[in-house]
Order: sequence, then C-alpha cells, then structure tokens
Amino acid sequence: MGRAFEFRKERKMKRWSKMSKTFTRLGKDIVIAVKEGGPDPESNSKLRAVIQNCKAANMPKDNVERAIKRASSKDQEDYKEVVFEGYGPHGIAILIETATDNNTRTVANVRSYFNKHNGSLGTSGSVEFLFDHKCFFKIAKAEEDLEELELDLIDFGADEIFEDEEGVMIYAPFADYGKLQKGIEEKNLEVINSGFERIPMDSKKLSAEQEAEVDKLLEKLEDDDDVQNVYHNMA
Repeated sequence: MGRAFEFRKERKMKRWSKMSKTFTRLGKDIVIAVKEGGPDPESNSKLRAVIQNCKAANMPKDNVERAIKRASSKDQEDYKEVVFEGYGPHGIAILIETATDNNTRTVANVRSYFNKHNGSLGTSGSVEFLFDHKCFFKIAKAEEDLEELELDLIDFGADEIFEDEEGVMIYAPFADYGKLQKGIEEKNLEVINSGFERIPMDSKKLSAEQEAEVDKLLEKLEDDDDVQNVYHNMA
C-alpha cells in the first residue's frame, strides 16, 4: 500500500463531518467547474467529476441542479482558488486551499488564525515543497485483478493502486488527473469520487499537548467558509 494509503488512514477529516459545510464546498466546486468549462457534464470533465463527488456525499440531485443553474448565471460571482502556506505551533507545516470571492477578507482571516494560535503565515512556496501533490480516484471494486488494472492504468499516469474498505484507490501525479480520468472512463469503471490531496513527504511527531495546540489552529482554519482543504505534516 504506501504513503498515500497511510496518509488517508491517519488524516483527520473533521470538516466533512458537517453535511451543510460539505454541500457549501461542493457548491463552490460546481461554480468553478461551470465557469471554466460550461454547464454540460458530458463535455465538461471537471464538472462530471464534481457531480460524482456530490453523489458520494449524498448531496440531493435538486441541490446539484440548482447549483449548476446558479453557476451558469451572469450574476454568479467567480470564486478564485488561492493557496496559503505557513507554519503552526511547534514547526508544523500547514497548507490551505481556499475558494474565495473576496481575497482581501480571506487573507485577513487566515493571517489572524495563524497569529492567534502561535503560528505564522508564510509566502508562496514556503511549505508547498514539503507536500506531494496527487490526484486520486476511488472506484467501485471490479472483477478485474488489481495487478492487471494497475498495468492498464500505468499508461494513464497511475502510480499507486490499492483496495480499502469501500473500493479501489488510484493515485497519480497532480498533472495527470485528466489523463487518468480518461483512462478510467474508457474502461467503464464506476467512479465513486475523485479529487486532489497534498501528501506530506515526512511527518512530525508531537506530544499530546503540542498536538492539541496545533489542532486549535487547524479547527479555526477548517471552520472558515472560504477554506476548501487544510493539509499539514503532523503525524
């Protein structure tokens, strides 16, 4: 299995425990996808992937259709995807992905969270090199042998495949997302969800008290409406 599996096993996904926040973030993904490639999922592969993720999160079909309709409106503001980097307490590297319609507000909020929790907001590139940017697809378990599937998908960028309790996880470099999506669709494999992850190349072990300090900062970041994902290298 490998680093990707261990990362998934250990990573805390607290922000997804609140369904309403999950739907809000998926709604932003829909807006971004529609603005980039149009409202038709047949011709917009990014939107097609977001709709799959909506299904995996049990987002009602009516909600998805309304979100696509709103995103197609000229009145719908664009969301800008902005990445923030910094260090939390005890030297923990933190990388934050946001989708915002007001970058001034988002910058101010993120900076305040770092300042109030003994961290420091860094400049672009200050911690990104500590994370491996990956794309992933979770597909339903198929009759095809896992080794054969891996051989078939290597040409589409796949570099790690393994089974978990819910299906088969396929990882590839960030840049190969579109190519891997095409390969999976050509094989008519059932996609449960897909996306991107930043996997720490090394993790840092802290004491329970130190972890609690870092968790306070992570929780503030994850609760912010503009924040889509938070990654860190705390073990």
